[in-house]
Formats: sequence, C-alpha cells, structure tokens
Amino acid sequence: MRTQFRPWVLASLGSIAVILSLFLSCTESKQPDISKKTADDSAPDFTLKDVNGRKFTLGNYRGRPVLLIFITTWCPTCRAEIPHYKNIHATYSSRGLEVVNIDIQESKEKVSQFVSKYQIPYKMLLDENGDVAGIYNIVGVPSMVLIDKEGKILSRKYHTMDTILETLLPR
Repeated sequence: MRTQFRPWVLASLGSIAVILSLFLSCTESKQPDISKKTADDSAPDFTLKDVNGRKFTLGNYRGRPVLLIFITTWCPTCRAEIPHYKNIHATYSSRGLEVVNIDIQESKEKVSQFVSKYQIPYKMLLDENGDVAGIYNIVGVPSMVLIDKEGKILSRKYHTMDTILETLLPR
C-alpha cells in the first residue's frame, strides 16, 4: 500500500508546484529599483513594432512622459488590470502621457486577437524575443515603468503609480 501512495503524493506535489509557479510568474513581483542603471538613470532606448507593424522608438517620445506596461495575454492579473490601464490612458493621455503596452514573447496573431477582444485604446507593442523586458529587468507581469519627459526612469512602483501620475500630470 505504501508504494502505491508515494507516487500519488509525489505527483500531487509536482502538480501543486507547477500551478504555484505559474501563478507566481503571472503576479507583479517587486521590481528592482533598476539594477541595469545607466550613468544618469536614463531609460534604455528601444524600437519595437506594434500589432499593425508600425515601429515605435522610445527615443522619439522625448519631451513627454511615457508609461510602459509589460504584460502577457495569458496572465489573469494582466487581463484583470485592463480597466485600470484604460482608465490611466483616458485620464492622462490628454495631459501628455504616452501609454504603451509591451507584450512579452507572444505571437502577433495572439496579441492582435487580445487587442480586439479587450478593445485596447493605447499602443500594443510586440517584444517577441523578450529583449526589451530583459533590458528593463522585468521579472514578473504585470509591471510598469514610468519615464519622464527627459527620458529618465521615475518609477517602477506598480502600486503607487496612480499617485505618481497625479503628481506628475496634475489637472
């Protein structure tokens, strides 16, 4: 009896570990303040294509603040936060904020369907190889990076982003 019980227990524990690792990888983790800092805390420049094939280069947005939102389509927390992201876009884009969603390592087709299904009003970029997520040290999704109009990283603090945005872009 004992030998029949042991494989079942090990299989159960293995299943629990897999489910837990998926859940943890999809929740916002504490982002490092910036471990890959440049000498002056400048946001690393990048160019990505959006779901329509248009190029987006971060450096072209100097002079206005940019909010980078890193997500994946399979992440339940990312999907649950879409109304919040839409609210940020609706509130702050008229005040000069450029909201940019960066999907990490998924196909254009999958992300295009996601944009259509959730009616995403802001730019949705494709980080197909995860390179941009890598240079920004993204270790969990969803994650946000706020860049000021001079191109410097202001914050990576997800839970205080609304307060920071209201201070940066008051009515």
